[in-house]
Amino acid sequence: MVVIKDEQWPVARLIPISSATGTEAQERRAASALLAVISAVDEFGRALLKPLGAPAGRIETFIEVPFKLDGRSIRPDGIITVTKGARTWTAVVETKTGPNALDSAQIETYLDLARQLEFNAVLSISNQYVTSSTEYPVEIDRRKLKRAALHHWSWVDVLTEAVVQKTHRGVSDPDQAYILAELIRYLSDPRSGAVNFDSMGPHWTAVRDGARANTLRKSAPETADVASRWDDLVRYLGLELTKELGRDVKLVLAKEERTPAARQQALRESLASTGRLYADLRVPDSVGPLEIVADLRSRQILVATRIEAPKEGRSRGRVSWLLRQLQSAPGALTVETKAAYTAATLGASLEAARDSPQMLYPEGDKEIRQFILTFTRNMGVKRNADKGSFIDSVISTTTDFYGEVLQHLRAWKAPPPKYTKAPEEEEELALPAPVEAAIEDAKEK
Repeated sequence: MVVIKDEQWPVARLIPISSATGTEAQERRAASALLAVISAVDEFGRALLKPLGAPAGRIETFIEVPFKLDGRSIRPDGIITVTKGARTWTAVVETKTGPNALDSAQIETYLDLARQLEFNAVLSISNQYVTSSTEYPVEIDRRKLKRAALHHWSWVDVLTEAVVQKTHRGVSDPDQAYILAELIRYLSDPRSGAVNFDSMGPHWTAVRDGARANTLRKSAPETADVASRWDDLVRYLGLELTKELGRDVKLVLAKEERTPAARQQALRESLASTGRLYADLRVPDSVGPLEIVADLRSRQILVATRIEAPKEGRSRGRVSWLLRQLQSAPGALTVETKAAYTAATLGASLEAARDSPQMLYPEGDKEIRQFILTFTRNMGVKRNADKGSFIDSVISTTTDFYGEVLQHLRAWKAPPPKYTKAPEEEEELALPAPVEAAIEDAKEK
């Protein structure tokens, strides 16, 4: 019997994406799909849970387990247990999808439950972002953290880990690899509720125009909102690079900005005084960080890196060393040289520097200490993540700069010292003149 299949027949999926509406149903599907795959795919489950303090043991997952707490019935979205020998690590799981935010009171209730049952952790998953493992998206009574740890993943964190595990680290069992691929397909679909970063928020237009008109106030709520969403965008961008490169791309913060409050204060002040948002991302083993600036006044996106110049040779040799590494880079790239004992730089487009490298030589042949390379592109102005939007312009400029410039750069490395024989050694090794003459006569005969 021959079966003729119509190309519109839907393929059977391990994790179907239903068109059914309703936040509760969407969150239940997302929680169940993720927890099932965590327990089914060994490498993926261990990669996610090890940073939370779980041992490398047998993972079991459950959804909507009923509990009693102080006479109340509560039903968290999930429970994860990891057992190794006599030890069992347990976490309570709460999930939110779409635009739904975590609720402080609910999370504190789960912390009370974890304390009462001597569970180890509470884990939340939502589309909210944090910039470090010590932060949390909503305010929590810190006294409730004495007995149980509190962790948070964004759905993009989860999707990134799944892609990195499957694409870059690998999954040893083919069936488990298929299961993980199905989770990736599910979380990548907008109907799952695990959305990508897709908006700069309702205050974007006012802040964008206020920055250009120099009318922003650093204490205004709309300034704080856009500053917060900027860090969300940078975090999302780092995760996108992590997925592509298979290496953990991190947001790098200055020492004075390493607390959430200090970072937000610095961004608000920068927005109000200069109209600029900024961030540094570090790609492992790259010569320098990705320095990202969104200038809302000039409406430009700038992405740059700094590379230390060779520590030997003169200006001509140092500039030639850099230009050789930029043979495939676009001519519009700006190249600057920074000389010793001066804050000023000399700059030119890469196209001009190829024709006239002397444009980058400091006066008096001062020692070049550093090169600065910069992409500059027009900024998108739309709030959402459509093509040509602000979000799109930040992501595309950064990824293009990495792909066309940064990944091709190598740090200068001093050559090993050359060994030169002393004159006395050369004389000792030389053959006596009569012997050399006898050898030559033998060759002629």
